Amino acid sequence: MSGLEQLYQQIIMDHSKRPYGVGLEPGEETSHQLNPTCGDEITLALRWDAAGERLQSVAWEGAGCSISQASASLLATLAQEAVDEGAGFTSDDLTALIDEFREALRSRGTIPLDEERFGDAAALSGVSKFVARVKCAMLAWVAAEDLLQRRSEAS
Repeated sequence: MSGLEQLYQQIIMDHSKRPYGVGLEPGEETSHQLNPTCGDEITLALRWDAAGERLQSVAWEGAGCSISQASASLLATLAQEAVDEGAGFTSDDLTALIDEFREALRSRGTIPLDEERFGDAAALSGVSKFVARVKCAMLAWVAAEDLLQRRSEAS
């Protein structure tokens, strides 16, 4: 295993053991996603600024393998990093990010996640080589996509 693969594996294990963004508030609109193949579950909420224009945080709860849990944590971390940089994500920004994530994970290793754009979430690039694990990594991202779709339909 290369040094980079070991680093990526360590990032996934760290986020799995010490996840970021865990904790839903009562009454939050959430999306619950289940991988029926392995039983992984994620319930996710997107929290927007007062104007409803920029994502302020991602909150979630879940149970499952280290990949599904780390992926949710990494999505929450990515959102927080965008806020810390003074931007946050718009709905369109987040949709584009989800689309890029999906494309990379479905590429079977031919399209790596861009570290500049995805930060530590780029550690999930290797999952694309294991088709059975792609759904695990996608759970939180599919939940975010579901919430964005509902938001779009409501406006």
